Amino acid sequence: MSEDGSSLVLFRPLPAAIRLSAEEKRRVRAFTRTLSERVAGRRPFTCLITNDAELQTLNQKFLGHDYPTDVLSFPAGNGGTELGEIAISAERAEAQARALGHDRADEIRILMLHGVLHLTGLDHERDRGEMAAAERKWRTEFGLPVTLIARSARKRAEQVRS
Repeated sequence: MSEDGSSLVLFRPLPAAIRLSAEEKRRVRAFTRTLSERVAGRRPFTCLITNDAELQTLNQKFLGHDYPTDVLSFPAGNGGTELGEIAISAERAEAQARALGHDRADEIRILMLHGVLHLTGLDHERDRGEMAAAERKWRTEFGLPVTLIARSARKRAEQVRS
């Protein structure tokens, strides 16, 4: 959280091939404020934009999974005003955006939305579609490409048809 109590985005040094431009950083920071105000009930959160290696380390340390992932959420859980923290791999965002045909900043925003919804207490593995509905709603309002839960559902449907 920043000194003024607002949400904060931290950009760790990234390899040159995936370094975010000043415009991408501006878009991500603006989206952070929007998420805090509209999705998180004005509760601040911290977002770390980093690389696969750091996400793999966090995933191993906190979830016992020894592989990189695209986004991790760490709810504050203390009843205070801060919502918690999320970490996003810019490398995963780059690969996913390329595979899906949209830009990297949009993919980071999709991952950020997903992470913030987890921070608000939603859990797509247990909530019978509540988080999926929230992602759909916010994706539409924010003009974002297809979100994580929708992608997973599409993949499962394709596998069933195969």
